[in-house]
Amino acid sequence: MDNIKNDVYYVKKMLKDIGFIIEKTEGIDVDKLKENEVLCDSVLFRLIQISENSVKLSAVFRETHDDIPWQAIKGMRNKIVHDYGDVNFDIIYQTISDDIPEIFEKLKSILM
Repeated sequence: MDNIKNDVYYVKKMLKDIGFIIEKTEGIDVDKLKENEVLCDSVLFRLIQISENSVKLSAVFRETHDDIPWQAIKGMRNKIVHDYGDVNFDIIYQTISDDIPEIFEKLKSILM
């Protein structure tokens, strides 16, 4: 069976979503992000998906890789989902600028 849903599967899904965010927001400042409703929606959706997949990782995996801010990832998802109409895009922008590339590199190194 090719679609085994294990930690590697979920990390790959997270990397795909993180890669999308990095690619689509490269060179964009916070004002350009706020102006582009489609991009905003896409980024928020991908952040939600990253969190959804992170909670499917085994507890052992998350504990082994405790340098990744699992709680913050989940917290971001909860903020987006429950306060969707009132999302602070300055925080979203800071997250995609500072945290997302770092998480991407950490996850990528796990698979190597």
